[in-house]
Amino acid sequence: MASFSIIQGGMGVGVSGWPLARAVSRRGQLGVVSGTGLAAVLARRLQTGDIGGHLRRALAKFPLPAIAQRILDKYFVEGGKREKDPFVLTPMPQVKESLAARELTVTANFVEVFLAKEGHTNAVGINYLEKIQFPHLTSLFGAMLAGVDYVLMGAGIPRVIPGVLDALAAGKPATYRIDIEHAKDADVSDNEEECCTTFDPALFCGGLAPHLARPRFLAIISSATLAMTLARKSNGQVDGFVVEGAIAGGHNAPPRGPMQLNERGEPLYGPRDVADLAKIRALKLPFWLAGGFGQPGKLAEAEALGASGIQVGTAFAFCEESGIDPEIKQRVLAESLSGAARVFTDPAASPTGFPLKVVQLPGTVSEPTVVASRERNCDLGYLRQTYRKEDGTLGYRCPAEPIDDYVRKGGRVEDTVGRKCLCNGLFATVGFAQLRPEGVAPPLVTAGDDVVNVHHFLRPGHKTYSAAEVIERLLESRIANPDGCQKPLNYDFQSSP
Repeated sequence: MASFSIIQGGMGVGVSGWPLARAVSRRGQLGVVSGTGLAAVLARRLQTGDIGGHLRRALAKFPLPAIAQRILDKYFVEGGKREKDPFVLTPMPQVKESLAARELTVTANFVEVFLAKEGHTNAVGINYLEKIQFPHLTSLFGAMLAGVDYVLMGAGIPRVIPGVLDALAAGKPATYRIDIEHAKDADVSDNEEECCTTFDPALFCGGLAPHLARPRFLAIISSATLAMTLARKSNGQVDGFVVEGAIAGGHNAPPRGPMQLNERGEPLYGPRDVADLAKIRALKLPFWLAGGFGQPGKLAEAEALGASGIQVGTAFAFCEESGIDPEIKQRVLAESLSGAARVFTDPAASPTGFPLKVVQLPGTVSEPTVVASRERNCDLGYLRQTYRKEDGTLGYRCPAEPIDDYVRKGGRVEDTVGRKCLCNGLFATVGFAQLRPEGVAPPLVTAGDDVVNVHHFLRPGHKTYSAAEVIERLLESRIANPDGCQKPLNYDFQSSP
């Protein structure tokens, strides 16, 4: 059984960075770094000067020094780049990655986990989205090189990841099959080798593969059916689950059945979308509940339902150690304090097709006028989809890229409606906005419905709060919310006998 009762959510791009994960882990809970886009995160941090020298300290510990030096030579800018200069772009993710792309991804994941684990001996996790498939193998290997203790993955069905972890831990080559879209009437038989990413630890390390500790794997799920499928049909050991309700932040699982929207245009969730905890308990694996559990008293509620604890994202997203731009954090806290904080569950924004929780904040991608004023662009490419061209070769497209480009590649124009560039929006949220001819890319802020409550973590007279204060508040009470707190946001998990 895990020794922690609180998992800090692995949020966004750089939101759950190493400073937040380390702060949580040092308190005996599970700090989790976000593994999304770490290659570009490392490159942009280096281009802004590596304030404090933390990245260079981690790079000095990377077991393949020549690779670390190549990355420093390419991306590090002493004192930081000039404001008028755009960021140097990183290689676009694809099925067959270049050597430079592999080196950067492995190293970036190592650096993030190394820094999160520095100075203590407690567990650290890393979170990935199954939908971002291209860098899975190199990302996992880099995290494992740094001794990551837990891997968490959602936004899909990560059935083969446990087997990948087994292979990489043993120093053996690993393979991951990429989803490929075909035209509706296409009669195509995919070449297995062509549509798989592969990674050989021995080849990458110059001939001798290291044997690594196999991290535990927690699947992020929203239904008992998926939990049972993963527990019984995965190609390796699944060690537990994070069970997310529909009010959790970031990407949500789509409602089961035909999509129906409420009067605000948000997906409607019903009884079929409620996780049956009795069936999950029957699997005899630990699980943590997520979505609306970031308040005092909610940990006891989860434990009473048989959970090992809770996963909390939103409360940590706006604490001092999170990677969100401090000015954005202050604006969200002010809106929470005034009662004006709002989240819209956008059914169309994400290129993944999953509903996405978007904080409604002036000047951000939440405003249609802001989106309309921007040129569509796809220069990071983490959410690109692989498709089969007419000539049989593989291509890449994203429904948030320029519409003409998407349609030219065989995509349907209706799939582009409402889509937003998550990659650039999320990088802007953590202070790494790309400079474009029309100005800097605007931020896109995601959070759970619990954003209305984050001001309750502020002590009287204070404008910020720390990760330690979040943990203290979550552990301090096993009863209902203290006086003055808004009524908890409940997700009605089924708990049949």
